[in-house]
Amino acid sequence: MTPFPGAGSGDRTSDSTSDSSGLDSPGRGGPAATTEAEPRDVGRVRTSYAPEHDGDPDPGEIVWTWVPFEENDGRGKDRPVLVVAREAAGTLLAVQLSSKRHNQDREWVPIGVGPWDRAGRESWVNVDRVLRVHEKGMRREACALDRGRFNLVVNRLRELYGWR
Repeated sequence: MTPFPGAGSGDRTSDSTSDSSGLDSPGRGGPAATTEAEPRDVGRVRTSYAPEHDGDPDPGEIVWTWVPFEENDGRGKDRPVLVVAREAAGTLLAVQLSSKRHNQDREWVPIGVGPWDRAGRESWVNVDRVLRVHEKGMRREACALDRGRFNLVVNRLRELYGWR
């Protein structure tokens, strides 16, 4: 796993929101808002592993963006997501990370620890909820997840949704 320059710095480095209003959080609103995508309705999805240290979100990278709460009531928080695919329109499909334990939940894939969480907590990826992220809706790159852990997540998404 390769942390990107500045990955340990930045506005937020854990699963919490330092600005409870989220007003300055990229991805919170407007045309670059991060939204939930129905994984069975997004069309043909070709997952790929293509991280680049270029400041733009790429498949295989963990990036930070505003993620709406599942209640879809306007609330949410800034959190890390794993980018798994790029859509033809230029948007990205991603799945959210959590440090809350999900050992027995089949819709959560364990990925261990990494530089996206300065506290060194284990993380899980929610494959039951897919997010559409815009490049301008990303606050910062955290790191490139290694290919082995990326494949664990992608293989589960393929199994669930028929993605390639």
